[in-house]
Amino acid sequence: MELSNLRPAEGSKHSDNFRRGRGHGSGNGKTAGKGHKGQKARSGAPRIGFEGGQMPLYRRIPKRGFTNRNTKYIIAINLDVLERFDNGATVDAQALKEAGIVKNARDGIKILGNGELTKKLNVKVQAYSASAKEKIEALGGTCELTNLQDSDGAIGGTAEVK
Repeated sequence: MELSNLRPAEGSKHSDNFRRGRGHGSGNGKTAGKGHKGQKARSGAPRIGFEGGQMPLYRRIPKRGFTNRNTKYIIAINLDVLERFDNGATVDAQALKEAGIVKNARDGIKILGNGELTKKLNVKVQAYSASAKEKIEALGGTCELTNLQDSDGAIGGTAEVK
C-alpha cells in the first residue's frame, strides 16, 4: 500500500446528495450535523462573512482606485529588440508574435527609442516614440501606422495620422 492508493473505508463517506436529518439509522439524523441549538443550527443562519452585526471585514478595509474601462493596454518594445529581424524585413504585430517578442498584442504596440538599431526595417505598428521613428528612418527604414484589428479580428488596416 502506498500513499497514492489510500482510500476511505467503504461506506464511511457519504455522497453529496446524502439525505440529512432522516433519523438515527441514517448516520446523520436528529441534529443533522448542526450540533445543539445556537444561531448556526437554525434555518436562516447568517451568510458567509457575517460578523454578528459588527462591520464586516470586507467593508472595513479601504477600496483604493478603480479600473478605467476605456484604458488602452499598449505593449512597449525597445528598438534593440528589433535587431533579431533580418535586414529589409517587414515588422508588424504578426511578425512580432511569430518571433516570440509579443505574446498578445492587446490594444496596440509602440516602438520606443531605447537601444541601437543597425538594420533597415519596414515597421508597421500602432505607435512610435519620436526617437524610435528618427532612428528607423535614419537607416532607410519606414514607419507606418496601422490599426491592430478589424471587426473580424484580422490584424491589419491603417490609422489616420493627425
